[in-house]
Amino acid sequence: MKGVLIIDDEEEIRELLDYNLKKNGFLTFMAANGKDGLASLVENKSKINLILLDVMMPIMDGIEVCELIRKDSKYDDVLICFLTARNEDYSQVAGLDAGADDYISKPLKPKVLISRINALLRRNSSRVRFEVGNGDLKINREKYIVTLKDEVIHLPRKEFELLALLNSKPGNVFEREEILSSVWGDGIVVGDRTIDVHIRKLREKLGTHYIQTVKGVGYRFVELSEE
Repeated sequence: MKGVLIIDDEEEIRELLDYNLKKNGFLTFMAANGKDGLASLVENKSKINLILLDVMMPIMDGIEVCELIRKDSKYDDVLICFLTARNEDYSQVAGLDAGADDYISKPLKPKVLISRINALLRRNSSRVRFEVGNGDLKINREKYIVTLKDEVIHLPRKEFELLALLNSKPGNVFEREEILSSVWGDGIVVGDRTIDVHIRKLREKLGTHYIQTVKGVGYRFVELSEE
């Protein structure tokens, strides 16, 4: 049974999610603010596969909660999906940049919600596990670990998946549409700026020579012979 942690300060939303998730066979945990949500995650870590996280909350907002979770490698396999009533690009991009896997806008439609959750879980469980190397850079998909010159580099999930995608075919150019589909999934609306931000963060952490920009097309991972 898959477990879902619901973190939202609105009791009506928590009850709606709790009812529909249980109806569809999920185990649920609930918290009314970010601080309590983190405590619940620590307590029930082995049972939680996905977190539904509200953006606007008292005490600790969803962005901060997401960033804290993504800094701890033992939660790398936990999916995070933001719930937001704000449709501005800022809140969507900020959530994805913080390490979220998806976002769903309020008001919530139960059938759409369950469909999106199931799609996220399927995509997560079907990922190919492998370890690949490119010079001093090594990527372990099973453990979600990146090492550079034997130093562990902690990456948020989307940055890790973007790096693993590019490195899966060194030298090949990945177009933006392919990157969006592979990393964020079909039906997830994110703009080009989201990809650019993730690429910039990868370059800041790994160096600028691993990933090349192909203007007007996309990005590619540099082959060893080209370094």
